[in-house]
Amino acid sequence: MIDGSFLNFDENVALTKRVASIAHENGVAVEAELGKLADVEERSVEEKEAILTDPKTAVDLVVKTGIDALAVAIGTSHGAYKFKSEGKLDLERLKLISEVVRIPLVLHGASSVPQWIVEKATKYGAALGGARGISEDQIKEAISMGIAKINIATDLRLTFTATVREVLANSSKEFDPRKILGPAKDAMKEVAKSKMWLFGSSGKA
Repeated sequence: MIDGSFLNFDENVALTKRVASIAHENGVAVEAELGKLADVEERSVEEKEAILTDPKTAVDLVVKTGIDALAVAIGTSHGAYKFKSEGKLDLERLKLISEVVRIPLVLHGASSVPQWIVEKATKYGAALGGARGISEDQIKEAISMGIAKINIATDLRLTFTATVREVLANSSKEFDPRKILGPAKDAMKEVAKSKMWLFGSSGKA
């Protein structure tokens, strides 16, 4: 993964092309990024266009760099506070991108921030008021439009934190890291499994 999205387009192309050349010589696939992950709810049309991935520019990046996968910006963002209200992805933009870009598309910042995890963490002392993520329905729709890889680090981190807090709160005398971290690891595993089912990468419906 090479993220040159913080650069201007030409600089992004130059950096990404150089990384792709080195990686491909060693049999390594390269994922690049175009557009910026940011809350676009209250931005003007001009501001949104400057942030989100443009389909024509996406094609240009792919052709000039030879990358193997492209992370697109369609309204997602990193962290647990993605939207002030119910968030909406620019699925029409994604459709246009998928029609012209012929490599796998990636969605960063796509955690759904399940409320049961937020409630569990909050119950045991976390301050997560206002945490909100991408709806599962929108994720499934994005998959149907060409998204092949989805990043969900925030959901896993929230699950880990919530479970560690729970263990420490209910077992105040516990000092063995294995017994504190073990349940958190198991909880993260279950969330990962549920995501695999949701994304269609597991045989379970």
